[in-house]
Amino acid sequence: MAFQIILNFALAFVWMFLSSNYTATGFIVGFILGIVLLVIMRRFFFTRLYVFRVWAIIKLTVLFFKELLLANIQVLKVVLKPKLDMQPAFFAYPTVLKEDWEITLLSSLITLTPGTVVVHVSDDAKTLFVHAIDISDVDDAIASIRDSFEKAILEVSKS
Repeated sequence: MAFQIILNFALAFVWMFLSSNYTATGFIVGFILGIVLLVIMRRFFFTRLYVFRVWAIIKLTVLFFKELLLANIQVLKVVLKPKLDMQPAFFAYPTVLKEDWEITLLSSLITLTPGTVVVHVSDDAKTLFVHAIDISDVDDAIASIRDSFEKAILEVSKS
């Protein structure tokens, strides 16, 4: 991936020198042309193009902010209810993530979302123990995390 980024920057600078356009616009045009050339030459690379990983990171960031907003609204509803009928619970979340950074990122995303906290990661790093402030169905919460955060992290990390 690092090689692809360096190659893209090199192609952008070569374009700037060949077109005698030493402005930011010339660099951006060269960078975009470099991306096009990398897409054309993608079969010569052993890993996935870095552009796809950058796109997956952008999608993960947007997903996090969407989930953050929805969780804030949900917690606000719980707090503003006149009668406190919350159903707090602990549950075990089995994860398929392997790398330490993936598990740390998933734990951070879950914890940063209001109403949920990862309180422990098992010694084999295959289970996260999560506390939720208001949960009616544990299986639904597990499926929600698996289908949103974990799926997006897998998309970022696949080679």
